[in-house]
Amino acid sequence: MKQNSAAIEQLLHIMKRLRDPVTGCPWDLKQTFETLVPYTIEETYEVVDAISRKDMGDIKDELGDLLFQVVFYGQLGEEQQVFTFDDIVQGISDKLIRRHPHVFGDSQIQNDQELSQQWDDIKTQERIKAGKNDDLSVLANIPSGVTPLTKAHKLQKQCAKVGFDWPTIEPVVGKVKEEIQEVMEEVQVETPNQQRIEEEIGDLLFSVVNLARHLNVNAESALIKANHKFEQRFRQVEVTLENHESSIYSASLDEMEAAWQRVKN
Repeated sequence: MKQNSAAIEQLLHIMKRLRDPVTGCPWDLKQTFETLVPYTIEETYEVVDAISRKDMGDIKDELGDLLFQVVFYGQLGEEQQVFTFDDIVQGISDKLIRRHPHVFGDSQIQNDQELSQQWDDIKTQERIKAGKNDDLSVLANIPSGVTPLTKAHKLQKQCAKVGFDWPTIEPVVGKVKEEIQEVMEEVQVETPNQQRIEEEIGDLLFSVVNLARHLNVNAESALIKANHKFEQRFRQVEVTLENHESSIYSASLDEMEAAWQRVKN
């Protein structure tokens, strides 16, 4: 524990040096809560990428980069006298204890459904205590800052808790097929309306997320893996074409498709 504390203290000291008004780093001194957001998102996805590659060294390094983002926000909060890094740590500790009364208290949980209901009840009570009780919807606790795929999943999951969900997979698959048909209907009209096409594509994506949820698949993770698989295969296609004295820039579509099939098989 002492070693962990010393490492954190060193990181906090480094952060203060980087933000020193006289001797600090010009780039770090320019940053604000708002300008850090893109870097925080990027670092989060780099952690996800390292995990998907099962590269333990990169996972460690990327988690360090992500931790630095939290430390940076803590430094900004301290400078503005609104909160400190210690406040962040204490806040999450208090929250974890508060939201796990079945571990740190006397609550008895029998199954996952009861656990989920307890979690929602506690979050609702937290909103009321914080004076955020103007929104009584079952969707009130869904954060707005998550990715669209994740938000679609959370919306559907919350609705399912109150029974607004299909009980079997067949109508879910049917809905995906229906949405594909509606996309094609918009595409095949004499004068396609791009706004309508976009709307139908959105409905299709939403229905695919619902299908993933019913199959216990995280749509976000599935797409990350699909992106990685496509990238790896396409890079191999490039190599395959080069080995046949061609290139991705000069090859025909048939040649690229043939190379793709060789890589895939």
